[in-house]
Formats: sequence, structure tokens, C-alpha cells
Amino acid sequence: MLRTACDVIVERGLASTRTVDVANAAGVSQALVFYHFATKERLLAQAFTYAAEQDLAQLQAVMDSSARPREKLKKILKLYAPTGRSKSWAMWIDGWSESQRMPELEKVSRHLDLRWKEALTEVITAGVTAGAFKCDDPAGAAWRILALIDGLAVQVTVHERVISRRQLTDWVRQTAARELGLEPADLAR
Repeated sequence: MLRTACDVIVERGLASTRTVDVANAAGVSQALVFYHFATKERLLAQAFTYAAEQDLAQLQAVMDSSARPREKLKKILKLYAPTGRSKSWAMWIDGWSESQRMPELEKVSRHLDLRWKEALTEVITAGVTAGAFKCDDPAGAAWRILALIDGLAVQVTVHERVISRRQLTDWVRQTAARELGLEPADLAR
């Protein structure tokens, strides 16, 4: 039911998603939705949590890998950046907005956001220690890199064709390279 709720949220938006929409899409009664979630807000927060856990599982797989810091960095940037008509980015953008009014969503959103920043900080720190990166402020670099991706993702997701995905990728690569004392080509595939 949570996967179905995520699909409905992406299609309708958090504010416009109704419990009856989720029930219809899941092929269950609205009463069953309320039985499991009690309120619309809890359903939305649980769906958002479910989606966040999927993204964090992918991030954790990168973090648990034996890859070197530069390879982990490239994988994290690829995972975090929007691709195609990114359903998850549409949901996150909507979630950030609704988090201002829904404390349960804000808590999940904050956890997801901070986990990505912590992971990137960890990779940058490991890269500095290994001599692969030059960076005096790994946490600041992580925040700046991810903030750039967040802002560009909004443009790519909300304002189709304002900038290309190729431009987004190039700008992220250039910024990450500058932050870490690398050449942009060092972060190419």
C-alpha cells in the first residue's frame, strides 16, 4: 500500500492526495487505509518514509562498498542527481514544501537530507585522509555540493528544459571538483 501511495503522491501531489485515491489505486477500501494509518497525514508521512528508506538503502550500499573515495563520490553524485522525469525528485520537492506544515514529514525530510550530507562528508573526509582530495572543510563542501544539486534538481524537475541534464551534470562535476581539489575530468565516468 505504501508503494501505491507513493505513486499516487507523485501523480497528484501531497496536498491533493486523498485517502480514497490511495485506496482506489491499491484496490482496497478507504476504511482499510484508515485502519492501517488512522489519518491522511500519517499515511502521507509513512509513504514519504517508505520512499526515503528506499533511497537511503541505495546510499548505504555505496557507503558499505569497498570502493575508493573517488568512486564512492561519483556513485553518490549519480544517485543524488535527478535523472529522466525523476519521480522521487518530484516527491522530495513536494515533501520539502509540505514539511513546513506537517511535522511528521519535516522529521522524515530532515533525516533523509542529513543522512545524505553525513555520507558525503564521510566520503570526502576519507578522500582527504587517503590523499585523493584536498579539502579543508569536508562538511561544508558536502553541504555546498548537495545544495547545488538540490537547486538544480528543482529547475530540472519543475521547469522542464530550462537547463539540460547534461548541463546539470557538468555543473555538479565542476563544483565538486573545485571543492575537492580535482579536475572535472577526474569525476567523469
